[in-house]
Formats: sequence, C-alpha cells, structure tokens
Amino acid sequence: MSQKASIICVPRLNVLKLILRIHYAILQKFLASIKPPFAKGGKLEKFHPAFDAFETFLFVPGHTSDHGVHVRDAIDLKRTMMAVILSLFPPLLFGIWNVGYQHHHAFGMDASMMDNFMFGLWRVLPIIVVSYVAGLGVEFIFAIWKGHSVNEGYLVTGMLIPLIMPVTVPLWMVALGAIFCTLIGKEIFGGTGMNFMNPALLARVFLFFAFPAFMSGDIWTDLSPEAGRALVDGWSGATNLVTFDGNYTHLQSASDMFFGFEQGSIGETSVLACLMGALILIITGVGSWRIMVSVFVGGYLMGLLFNLVAPGSNPLHSMHTPAYYHLLMGGFAFGAVYMATDPVSGAHTSAGKYIYGFLIGAFTVVLRVFNPAYPEGMMLSILLMNVFAPLIDQLVLEQHIKTRLKRA
Repeated sequence: MSQKASIICVPRLNVLKLILRIHYAILQKFLASIKPPFAKGGKLEKFHPAFDAFETFLFVPGHTSDHGVHVRDAIDLKRTMMAVILSLFPPLLFGIWNVGYQHHHAFGMDASMMDNFMFGLWRVLPIIVVSYVAGLGVEFIFAIWKGHSVNEGYLVTGMLIPLIMPVTVPLWMVALGAIFCTLIGKEIFGGTGMNFMNPALLARVFLFFAFPAFMSGDIWTDLSPEAGRALVDGWSGATNLVTFDGNYTHLQSASDMFFGFEQGSIGETSVLACLMGALILIITGVGSWRIMVSVFVGGYLMGLLFNLVAPGSNPLHSMHTPAYYHLLMGGFAFGAVYMATDPVSGAHTSAGKYIYGFLIGAFTVVLRVFNPAYPEGMMLSILLMNVFAPLIDQLVLEQHIKTRLKRA
C-alpha cells in the first residue's frame, strides 16, 4: 500500500470508529432511559429478565460475581455462545447455497451462485426464525415466571436445530422440536448448564421418532407442485446414507462428500465447512480438540477393524466400506465438531474427553454397519455417550486418586 493510500485509509477508519462509538452511546442512553420501569419496584418489574437479556446481549454486563469461587475473565457466557455461532457460519452459509444448488440441479436448471444462495436463503431463513422464536419464547416465559435471568444457551441451540434438519421440514415441526428440547431437555433440569443431554440433538431425535416420514426416507429436494416430482425421484433421501444399503459404490465420490455437494440436512453435508468451524472453536478455546480428534480416530479405527474382519465372499458388504468414507458420510463431521463438544453434556476430564470422543466415533460406525434401519448413527451415539459422560469422568478421577495414593 502506498503512503498516499495509507493516509486516506487511516482517517476513514477513525471516522468509522467515531460513528460506531456514537451509535453505541445513543443505544446505551436509550436503554438507560427505559430501564427504570423494569427495575425492582417498577411497573414492569416482572419483565426485568426479558429486558436484562436484551441489555446483556448488546453490552457486557456491568455486574460480577460477589461470592463463591469463580474464574474472573473478560469473556462471559454470552460471548462464548457468540463464538460458537461464529463457528457455525461456514456450514450455515454453505448449507444455504447447497439447498439452492440441489434444487436447481435436481430439476435440471442452470443457476448462478447467487441464484442458488438466494433460493436457499428463502428456504432456510424461515426455519431459523421459527427455531429462535419458539425456543426463546419458552426461555423468556420461564425466566419471567421463575424470576431469574434468561439463559444464554439457546443462542447456540436455536442455530443448531435448523442446521440438523432437512430443508423440507414443516415449520410447525421445527417449533415443536424447539419447544420440546427447551422444556424437556433444559428447563426441567434447571436450565443452561444443568442439562445432561445435548438439547439440539434431543429436538432431532424427538422429531425423528415422532415423525419419521418427515425426517428420513423420501425427503424431496423441493415441494413446489408446479415443478413436478418426476425428475426428483432419484434425489430422495435425507443424506447419502439413505442409499448406503451395503454397497458403498452407490455413494457419491469422496471429494463430493468432503466438499458437501450432496443432499442432506442443511448444515451437515460439507466436511470442509465443519473443519473451518472446528478451527474457530479450537483457536478461541471454546471447543475441545481432544473430543474432535478422538471422534475421528474412533470412527476411523472401527472402520479399519471392520475392513479386516469383513467376509471376503461379498466384497460389497458394508463392512468393506473404506474407513475414511465413514468420516465423510452424513453428519459425522458436524456431530464431532459441534455436538460431541458440548461443554455441558460431554466429558470434562482430559482423559475422559479422549475416551468419550473415541466411543462416539466407534459406536457411530457400529450402528451404520449393523443397523440398516438407522444408517446415520451419529445422533444416537452422542446421546448415548452424553448419558455415560459422568461415569467416564468418575472413573478417570478415581484412577487419578489411586495413582496419587500409590505415589504417596
């Protein structure tokens, strides 16, 4: 950059900073002016949790913990959740584009990248809005009823739910799943930080078993009646795994599965996008790289084991599926990066994270190979290990205690 260009850019940057500071000051002044009615003794006191949720979402809270043992840091739970949402942008943006791409490709229509993205946005945005409105509505009602602050956990859950749904899911079903996971998965256990299972996966598993026809099988690329359905018959199925009937040669190429040029749930198809999100989680320290790596290692080693013991009489048996295929198919990468690393429902000890992640990856491959009725496996494996995560941590701690006693 030339000296002249740098002289021009610096004043513009300072002007932008000044504009942002003015806007923040105006917003803070506005919130301060409407805050008294929501304070203790005000007319709208019972709605203080709702006001506090918006205020702390926009600005860092001005209060700190005043008792007990706490780790004091510049980042709070809302900022942590925003880091996770930032990491979800790669699979979200690719998923939006892929929805449009799959639609136009299935009907034999040529479309530009922007056309694909705009069509996908038109289909995906309502799902996101309904997920947040339904789930946050329950959160706000509980906060006002119980008189505590609104939990921040749904900031991430509200985005995860749309990303693990097929684009053709009815909006009322999205709302039902969001309400179910908020009530049954979180609130009855005490809210964020008290749930023992991943709430977003609970929404998915609830809808999967309650409405299987809408979550697997014949899930169409598009529901427009004027477009016709004849061309789409070959594209039915939630993911590549629907065609995984023991003959892995029916699957798309490994490169297509890695980049995500396939049908599937909105945010689960691209392994590359998930790895980009994993990088953000690891750099920010929000996601556990131990769990991510061990999930992939567990899945790959179990796939290799099946390759070794697979019957030679049928070379197309599902046990012959190349081990690395399991890491690319379905929602394996998405589950390893975003679901298994849930800091509440996952393991907490360092050694426990390795065991926890390894078992998730291994059980996923076992379910895929031996359970043709449910070819994905990732969702049930994570929920199963959510239940056993406390036991894994307890065993690790007991082993540490025994080791230290021997040293003493």
